[in-house]
Amino acid sequence: MKRDLPDFKAAAAAEHERIGASGALELLDAGRAWNFAATLSRGGSVIFPHATIDVCGHQIAAAVHACLDCGADRILVLGVLHALTQELEDARVRVACGADLFKEPTWGIQGPGLPGRQDWRNEFSLSNFVYLWERETERRGIKGPELVIRYPWLAGGRPHLMPGIEELQDIATEAAVVATMDPFHHGIAYGEPPEAALFPESGGLELARRTINAGLDMIRRGDYWGYNQHGPDAKSDGRDVGQVLRYVLGPLDGHIHDIVADDMTTAYSSPAPSWVAGALIELLPIERPVRGSLH
Repeated sequence: MKRDLPDFKAAAAAEHERIGASGALELLDAGRAWNFAATLSRGGSVIFPHATIDVCGHQIAAAVHACLDCGADRILVLGVLHALTQELEDARVRVACGADLFKEPTWGIQGPGLPGRQDWRNEFSLSNFVYLWERETERRGIKGPELVIRYPWLAGGRPHLMPGIEELQDIATEAAVVATMDPFHHGIAYGEPPEAALFPESGGLELARRTINAGLDMIRRGDYWGYNQHGPDAKSDGRDVGQVLRYVLGPLDGHIHDIVADDMTTAYSSPAPSWVAGALIELLPIERPVRGSLH
């Protein structure tokens, strides 16, 4: 059975109200520690987290600046669609066990302006990105590029078959592409037995880095099914996003620039250690992307 997630969307809104414009601008200034504009211009991407804005906001800000500085008129933003309902959770489990995607009614890509399912309306994974985007465009006095937000669901090792994937391929031919995921969750809140749960500073972050890098290697190789199965092992929420990102952009070489731990003991009313790794990841094209083909 599915365990209900905390109301992270409401929590994010409360955090935005608490930090205000001045706090957002401090995070945006901290995000200037990295410059990924050229990465997006070259056909690469940036993966940013969606954990607590106090902990990961500087990483999200780096992606915002990259989007605004890369010169693109459109930005494709891939968000995580979490299994916020039992229907979505059951579908996720079936697909992980090899179920026929064509029989899954929730299979496909959702987002603003698209017909069909509207599960994305309850999603929180891009709340912090959009908030910082609005604060930075306001500070710059610009409208900014067009944001096209999409939420893939059930890539299932075959992103090329997803309903709606053609639209993403078309957009990616002329848009910069960024994505969010929290690629590693760990600890008692996430099902680790207490004797196996590691605190971040006591080997946990090293384990997170190794595990995330293993997933990035699968993305580089285009091992879609392997990456699909890597999701439960890493307790990553990015299995769909990672597959779709790799498919629309081609071979990508990933590098972790920053990694932090966000404590989740309060959110889940769980003993420590219970935390999620927020990682800022740059993805560079290994070769000129070949759009519209199965890599």
